[in-house]
Amino acid sequence: MRAQLLTEVGQPLVAAEIATPVPERGQVLIKVAACAVCRTDLHIVDGELPDPKLPLVPGHEIVGTVVAAGPGVGRFGVGDRVGIPWLGWACGSCEYCSSGRENLCDRARFTGYQIDGGYAEFTVADERFCFAIPAAYDDAAAAPLLCAGLIGYRTLHLAGDGERLGIYGFGAAAHILAQVARYQGRKVYAFTRPGDAAAQEFARRLGAVWAGGSDEAPPDLLDAALIFAPVGELVPTALAAIRKGGTVVSGGIHMSDIPAFPYRLLWGERVVRSVANLTRRDAEEFLSLAAQADVRTTTQTYALADANQALTDLRRGVLQGAAVLIPPQTAVRTGGFTKEGSSIKGDHP
Repeated sequence: MRAQLLTEVGQPLVAAEIATPVPERGQVLIKVAACAVCRTDLHIVDGELPDPKLPLVPGHEIVGTVVAAGPGVGRFGVGDRVGIPWLGWACGSCEYCSSGRENLCDRARFTGYQIDGGYAEFTVADERFCFAIPAAYDDAAAAPLLCAGLIGYRTLHLAGDGERLGIYGFGAAAHILAQVARYQGRKVYAFTRPGDAAAQEFARRLGAVWAGGSDEAPPDLLDAALIFAPVGELVPTALAAIRKGGTVVSGGIHMSDIPAFPYRLLWGERVVRSVANLTRRDAEEFLSLAAQADVRTTTQTYALADANQALTDLRRGVLQGAAVLIPPQTAVRTGGFTKEGSSIKGDHP
């Protein structure tokens, strides 16, 4: 199969022909129809997350069709459309897994990091960590829901029920969460890179009641702030923007160092917390909610061969919404089963 490989951290991905994976016990083989490009992919490629499997097929926002199954598979069958997220495996027996916090499992393995991901024509996944995709979404539109949506949802959940919600970094996660917040009756205040008028207008189109640069103060004190930009300096900035008792949640897996700040910004029972990964319950809840709330993703599609360009565009901050890679939709031939590859429906502005 064709794939884009990370062979050396800090270097561009390499186009390669590699063996199509074979599903083992409990695994399904998936023909990839779309894989969104996440900032976490950048952190892995750029060496900001340590010790990725090498060589590695990146990508963890995967939508595709099951074309074969290993022994013991029972949840999904050939022809089912599924999504694969960042959390690819957890032990199921540690204190975290036993208490519904599998996202904190010390033995957890992650798609596109320790497990080959979706920058390829095929991938395998543990069926326990795959999810049915709502029929309302075509493949490219659904892909960003698998991380930008899921981890964004967990970030929103940990922020509490406050009405006035600030979002710092208006990218893939923010453009989904703004729609969920509006559906829940909240007011969204969007913070972008200073001077980024296009991103601010994008936020207003998605219902933000105010949009400005991250160097600006909002017109009202916020109940909570979500930080998706990997910029540590935004933590004290967000603390200064929330009311007493408010919460600042960092939704990213990597962030630059947080600078020292005066205690008065934290005083007043303000809270700073992080989000680590996601749980399967998050996925089930969010995918149902996204369909109910009629969440629409804005995507820019790229051919699989253009993965490096998609990463570059994300790094430069020129995307609105999410980049999505589309592998060649060729006939699938595996294990005696033949099926035409999934098609991508609709336009994605």
